[in-house]
Amino acid sequence: MTGERPFERGRDARSTDIDSGRGVPPWLATGLNFCSRCGGPLQFGLIDGENRERLGCTVCGFIAYVNPRLVVSTIPVTDDGRVVLLRRGIEPGRGSWAQPGGFLEVDETVTEAAVRETLEETGLVVQPGELVGLYTRLEAAVVVVAFEARVVGGEFRPNPEALEIAAYEADAIPWPEIAFTTTMWALRDWLALRRPDVVAAAGGISPGPRTRS
Repeated sequence: MTGERPFERGRDARSTDIDSGRGVPPWLATGLNFCSRCGGPLQFGLIDGENRERLGCTVCGFIAYVNPRLVVSTIPVTDDGRVVLLRRGIEPGRGSWAQPGGFLEVDETVTEAAVRETLEETGLVVQPGELVGLYTRLEAAVVVVAFEARVVGGEFRPNPEALEIAAYEADAIPWPEIAFTTTMWALRDWLALRRPDVVAAAGGISPGPRTRS
């Protein structure tokens, strides 16, 4: 499906399995019931001046726009060229491997979030560098940004979010155990950037992840 409209959807659509234009995901819409301004009931419908159905307050007319959240992640790389992954200790994807990352806080920059999340989840201090890619997850209402990041300090520190932390050679990434579609594409794009020989040797590397989040 995503290959049918590559110019409309962009490369970031490789990480989603559903069509664009479906509105707010049902799982998210079920929690949007009351206006944050006056407490009145919200309902979807056509609103003057808007080009699509929106969530509007039936009392004060406030429009509750629903926008995706930004997840900031890194692909930490050691001095000898290995990539650091963590085995997730929480859902979604518990027990599977992913890159460190989390939601951007309202009072920090994207780069600051990349450093903070990596430190919190792995114990490593990193210096974010080149942007590896952007990945849309319409199902989860998030956009994931992935930076290549050089490990400059710290040490592996397992924690409730990371049951295990390991540095993998480029040709030894545990593809069958990768948690998320976004992780798969970020790793593929990083390999294409730094180790195209590994991508070629693996025939393109196109395993499917176990968790779609």
